[in-house]
Amino acid sequence: MGEPVDDHFREALAGWTPGTARDPRAAELLSLFDSQAGSRHLDFQARDLGKRGLGFYSIGSSGHESNAAVAEALRPTDPALLHYRSGGFYVHRAQQVPGVDPLRDVLLGVVASAEEPISAGRHKVFGNAALSVIPQTSTIASHLPRAVGLAFALERAERLGIAAEWPADAVVMCSFGDASANHSTTTGAINSALHCAFQGLPMPLLLVCEDNGIGISVRTPTGWIETAYGDRPGLEYISADGADPLECLEASRRAADRVRERRVPVLLHLRTVRLMGHAGSDVESAYRSRTEITADHARDPLLATARALVDHAILTPQQVLDRYDAKRAEVAERAEEALRHRKLGSAREVMSAIHRHSPDAIAARTAEVPPNRAETFETAPESEGPLTLAQALNRSLAEELGRDRSALVFGEDVARKGGVYGVTRGLRKKFGGTRVFDTLLDEQSILGTALGAGLAGLLPIPEIQYLAYLHNAADQLRGEGSTLSFFSNGRYANPMVVRIASYGYQKGFGGHFHNDDSVAALRDLPGVVLASPSRPDDAASMLRTCAAAAREDGRLCAFLEPIALYHTRDLHEPGDEGWLARYPAPGEHHVPIGRARLHGNGNDLVLVTFGNGVPMSLRVAERLRRNGIGARVLDLRWLAPLPAEDVLRAAAATGKVLVVDETRRSGGVSESVVTALVDGGFRGDIARVTSEDSFIPLGAAAYHVLLDEDTIETAALDLVT
Repeated sequence: MGEPVDDHFREALAGWTPGTARDPRAAELLSLFDSQAGSRHLDFQARDLGKRGLGFYSIGSSGHESNAAVAEALRPTDPALLHYRSGGFYVHRAQQVPGVDPLRDVLLGVVASAEEPISAGRHKVFGNAALSVIPQTSTIASHLPRAVGLAFALERAERLGIAAEWPADAVVMCSFGDASANHSTTTGAINSALHCAFQGLPMPLLLVCEDNGIGISVRTPTGWIETAYGDRPGLEYISADGADPLECLEASRRAADRVRERRVPVLLHLRTVRLMGHAGSDVESAYRSRTEITADHARDPLLATARALVDHAILTPQQVLDRYDAKRAEVAERAEEALRHRKLGSAREVMSAIHRHSPDAIAARTAEVPPNRAETFETAPESEGPLTLAQALNRSLAEELGRDRSALVFGEDVARKGGVYGVTRGLRKKFGGTRVFDTLLDEQSILGTALGAGLAGLLPIPEIQYLAYLHNAADQLRGEGSTLSFFSNGRYANPMVVRIASYGYQKGFGGHFHNDDSVAALRDLPGVVLASPSRPDDAASMLRTCAAAAREDGRLCAFLEPIALYHTRDLHEPGDEGWLARYPAPGEHHVPIGRARLHGNGNDLVLVTFGNGVPMSLRVAERLRRNGIGARVLDLRWLAPLPAEDVLRAAAATGKVLVVDETRRSGGVSESVVTALVDGGFRGDIARVTSEDSFIPLGAAAYHVLLDEDTIETAALDLVT
């Protein structure tokens, strides 16, 4: 038994009478029908393969095939970030690029074949570099901030003379569903686009809302999308009935032309239907009446295009049916062929696109001395004398901006103010507002800008003002930034260095949102580099290493900067200036990713720590030394990848390990360090001290829950006695 929508298509054709006046758009309508029919039969095959236990994805595009008209209105060089129901768009765009077989591509994705051309079987996504379709999961419109960022970055790359993958007059197209239109990600992204356009910044963004009136089982109120977006200042709204192919073509062209010519955001509202439920496993009859379901068959966009072909004397009903069935046979043939292709064969193959690492190339890049270094610095920073952490980071950022014209520094308060803690002071004056600029106060948009800028060939170095502010936007790193290389088999990446003011112990200005020690949301992201410098010299070098890793391997690096150490000068005694350090000279600018730093050579125990724990542990080690106990301190420097070999080496040298962890006991860094010791076969004594499982309160109360030096010392004495 066929799908009811298939049966309805055939029955409707049987009652039609051909028209007599041939429409001059015959070729367009034929091409549109072929793409829509291809997408429809892909949906049928995906469901059939699922029933046979051979397919693994059945969220279809049926009812949304009017989005093929959007592809007709755009160029194949316009980057597209697609909703998972934009199959018609994908198939139609492939018609515009010789040598691409969209039917084969999609089916290889459905059966999770390693020979699928974009994700290599890791996930069924619409993506193909030859089509300028960037693969997205797009489940809750998490791709919209990236689309806004890409539209913003294309013009900026051109202004800086950076060759982007797409033409300077490209339109960035992004599609999403009506249910996703209500998500905070969507509202934030559209607000960001309008915020840019309001300031006169180019924003060539075509937003396509494919509105079928329902999100799985939750209904979108009739008229809601038009009410919410139809009268937004700065956002031109164009609507089209998905059941009218000629109207869709006209509206899509008008929308695309407006964006291309005026470089402003436009929202194209396609009123569609959803045929065959949400997915193959969805029992639509549980929440929709049979009358509602069958009523949508009359608004089938494929049927509407067929009707236009017949009414305009382009094809007879039988010719339409023959063409439809020929496409069915073609898709069926491709499906059987797809089943013969191999699957991913090992964990190493699955992960190969995530953990790209070129240590020699990174080391070589960090060793390069920019020929224009003298233009960046009036006085070479290594000649300035000892610097604070904030000063060292400032000089390192300046050096990166000076050596790489594609580098951008941006975030809240980073430009004119120079950052809340002065880390970016003077950079805007030196390098200009095109490269150092303030953003709106929305972390999701900041990270989306970085995601788009990386795609455009730039090197984004965004700042998140406080670690606690990251959490409301973490999905831009988790669901978007860390996954793009996975979904594209390494073809696309998200090179960036996200600077985050982090951790506790900030005096005089505290409380939870300005003191936060939770890094769990970052530590488990595959492929993401997590840097945690403590000393000024390490911070300067590690920042440059991260920039090199982003540029050479497309790595996403999160750079955790201890707020409390930004302006710290002393270590043991007031005035000793033991926490200042000389800026690394050219040729010294490299800290290999995943390598720790050892302080001291005591043989009784090792304190394994990071961040604020380093100066605390060094002070404790000095007190232990006075009591005849030799302790060495190992600064992890990198929380991911963890320097497990260095930890094991230091542990073996002493036989006793105290993990000093300023993050929380549950979900903190010490868990992974202890696990690495056990997994590495260490049989000595292990203990750990951490902060409490608590948020950080204001004032002196913070020190009730934060790890302190007395606790570290007591634990160390317990371990060695």
